[in-house]
Amino acid sequence: MLAQDFLSFHEASRRNGVILSFGGDISENVLFSLGEVLKLRMRQEETDAGVAKRVFSIFVEQAQNVIRYSADRIQPEAEPKPGRVSSGMIVVGTEGERFFVVCGNEVGNAEVPRLRERLDHIAGLTGDELKRFYREKLRQAPDEGSLGGSIGLIEIARRSSAPVEYDFQAIGTDRSLFCLKAYI
Repeated sequence: MLAQDFLSFHEASRRNGVILSFGGDISENVLFSLGEVLKLRMRQEETDAGVAKRVFSIFVEQAQNVIRYSADRIQPEAEPKPGRVSSGMIVVGTEGERFFVVCGNEVGNAEVPRLRERLDHIAGLTGDELKRFYREKLRQAPDEGSLGGSIGLIEIARRSSAPVEYDFQAIGTDRSLFCLKAYI
């Protein structure tokens, strides 16, 4: 049964264009290693350098969001950033002629409305509006509760070739699974 289940998972991944997938505990060190694998894979497939750079940038931003904001974490928030270990998923693949990067992690239900509002706002902006919004956010202090510069989602949207897609799925009474997908 083990081999049959794994073969089904493997075949489903290939059918869906998955070239890299990771699920579990992720840290900056794991991110670095996965990034090296992704770079090698894209080099082997002779991916256009500009496209490869955008895929890699979005991959890093999404993985950092999982590490920094997943509600399912091993390392307490008070610990230094490099020691942070959080749980989530990240997948890179192809659909037709374009790449996609999708991540998923648990968030507190209290965070969902604010996150949904930010993503709706970002998804509704044109390319020029995204540039202006990005520059505006760079001049401001990070948002309350932000563990970065509050520009990661904007950066993902700027590098994407289509509006980002996202969804939430309730997990019990206090958490939801948050998924974000970007196309390149």
